[in-house]
Amino acid sequence: MNDPISFLGFTTTLLELASFVLAVATVLLNIRRNHWAWLFAIVSSAAYGIVFFRSRLYGDAGLQGVFILASMWGWYEWLRADSAATEKGLAVSRLSPRGWAWSLAGWALGYALLSNFLGVYTDTDVPRIDAFLTAGSLLGTALTAKKKIENWHTWIVVDVLYVGLYVYKGLHLTAVLYAVFVVLAVVGLRAWQRAASVEGTAVAA
Repeated sequence: MNDPISFLGFTTTLLELASFVLAVATVLLNIRRNHWAWLFAIVSSAAYGIVFFRSRLYGDAGLQGVFILASMWGWYEWLRADSAATEKGLAVSRLSPRGWAWSLAGWALGYALLSNFLGVYTDTDVPRIDAFLTAGSLLGTALTAKKKIENWHTWIVVDVLYVGLYVYKGLHLTAVLYAVFVVLAVVGLRAWQRAASVEGTAVAA
């Protein structure tokens, strides 16, 4: 699974290619607000954890383990019936100004802690950007699990920066994947905005 192969002009591995396909399926299902997206996210995260560890992207590798746990939580949240539930499960909503403030503060704190940890305890050559994007990805996952429209804003920022990081690390197929993610995040943002408008549930939480 780790032997080099050629795919669409890129040098990759079967493991990275499988991770690519699973990750695309995850985002497409997220756009449709289909709860099976979380199952694909779990399998994709496990595969990408191995890919990133072998590339010394330890923040991203560790993040995949967190993603697996967060995906289990997100799956539960989407299926949980409550007063805001619709036929699609948890209703789409927006962050309040206070929610924005807490989200940005959490991203900043996560960056500070992870940057220090990666710089001191690992041999990564990109501790700062790895930490920044890892913290941003955690925030994006949490907002997705709560069906906040702003998750797509977070993913757009994170995915654009990931393209450059993965090109630098030689993970060219994954860089293409994240470029596709940027486009899908824009599509997802518009789809969730329409869903919130139709359902009449885009209220501040």
